[in-house]
This record gives sequence, structure tokens and C-alpha cells, in this order.
Amino acid sequence: MNEIKEILRQIEDLKENLNNLINQKSILLDPKIIAASQMLDSILNEYDGIIKKQQGD
Repeated sequence: MNEIKEILRQIEDLKENLNNLINQKSILLDPKIIAASQMLDSILNEYDGIIKKQQGD
């Protein structure tokens, strides 16, 4: 359960960072925005895998 709490905290941090970058940059294809989005996608996939694994138990 602590693992889920940590991942949820990371998700919130990454979402905030992505939103800040979007507000700062004028182009959504900016490499920093793409990198931040990919990091968020990765952690969301990790979270999804954990949830599916727990549901399968």
C-alpha cells in the first residue's frame, strides 16, 4: 500500500510539473513538455500494472 501512495505522490508531482511547463512554453511539442509527458505516462503505466496485479490476487 505504501508503494501505491508513493506512486500517487509522484503522479501528482509530475502532473503539476507538466502543467507548469505547458503554461511556460508556447509550443506543446517542446522537448521539455514531451519528456515530462513521457515521464507521467511511464508512472501511470506502472500504477496501472500494480492495480491490475492487486485485482488479480
